[in-house]
Amino acid sequence: MLTPGRHLVLGNIALAEGALRAGCRFFAGYPITPANEIAHYMSQELPKVGGYYVQMEDELASMAAVIGASWAGAKAMTATSGPGFSLMQENISYAYMTETPCVVVDVQRSGPSTGQATMPSQQDVYQARYGAHGDYEAVALTPWSVQEMFDLAVKAFNLAERLRMPIILLADGMIGHMSEKLVVPEEVEVEERRRPSDRECTPFDTDDPSLVPEMPLFGEGYELLVTGSAHRPSGRRDYTPKYLQRKIWRIREKVLRAEPKLRDVVEYELGDAEVAVISYGASARPSYGAVREARSKGLKAGMLRLRTLWPFPEEVISKLAEDVKSIIVVEMNMGKVVREVERVVCGRCEVSLVSKVGGVLPTVGEVYDAIRRAVR
Repeated sequence: MLTPGRHLVLGNIALAEGALRAGCRFFAGYPITPANEIAHYMSQELPKVGGYYVQMEDELASMAAVIGASWAGAKAMTATSGPGFSLMQENISYAYMTETPCVVVDVQRSGPSTGQATMPSQQDVYQARYGAHGDYEAVALTPWSVQEMFDLAVKAFNLAERLRMPIILLADGMIGHMSEKLVVPEEVEVEERRRPSDRECTPFDTDDPSLVPEMPLFGEGYELLVTGSAHRPSGRRDYTPKYLQRKIWRIREKVLRAEPKLRDVVEYELGDAEVAVISYGASARPSYGAVREARSKGLKAGMLRLRTLWPFPEEVISKLAEDVKSIIVVEMNMGKVVREVERVVCGRCEVSLVSKVGGVLPTVGEVYDAIRRAVR
């Protein structure tokens, strides 16, 4: 592990370092560009801290191993890219149903299919939210720098433990393969899952206001059944509608209740802005440069950067729509977050899109031109 202090590292290495410092002690994965550096680093560093690295036969097995490790008590993670993320979805759905804390990293690359295997994109935005089958609420974090790869890895593990659910760290190949300054702190704040207070644990229901149940572990003597089928609060399989209705309501509601605390946006020059740029991840970097250029030329532009993409910050964007004349969404896909913005804004201001696919970012000039057109 890196010593506390300043380092020049790849984003993927920063993410792995953050995971280790958050307490990750199990990694299972399968090689895929552009996420490979994460697995490589974990394979070197986990044994040094008493952890375990397993290269599985595919991404389906990787996600299954992560779930099993979590129920044995480990903080567990996998890392992949779009095609592997697709293969993991069935077991990610199982993790939502069984309320298994774990972290799934998707270092997005250009698709569909094999696409441009070494080139970045932001095309998995909806897969992170809706890729798994069934009803659930997703939590997905989107870093825009090497430092945030570290910081949001720590946050992802803490949220997984706090909410007892899988957390998606939705990075992209550009940030993953970028070298920048990383400041490693002396220590990080680490959270742990709620553990049973006595032997009579109810693993899949709770009266706690957070709606997050205590989590027993295999090997500790509890009568424990972990099934993806509809089940009673005890874990016993039961298809009676009331049990599944209650279950789905609770696993959604625990995220919805936490949304104000999960909400994480960064505002820049929005106080008097007439035009607001909304962006996230790598696309936010040229967006920020364009807003700075616009300000230097007297244009009243501001920026809202989404660090938590799901749950979507509807309240923040709804308020923003009341204060500006136009919103420009910048992203590396054919238009995904822009649809969410249009849904929330509902015609109260103009909404437009600056997008790129093919493994390239929108440029500062392209975003600036969109701002200039919107001001007129």
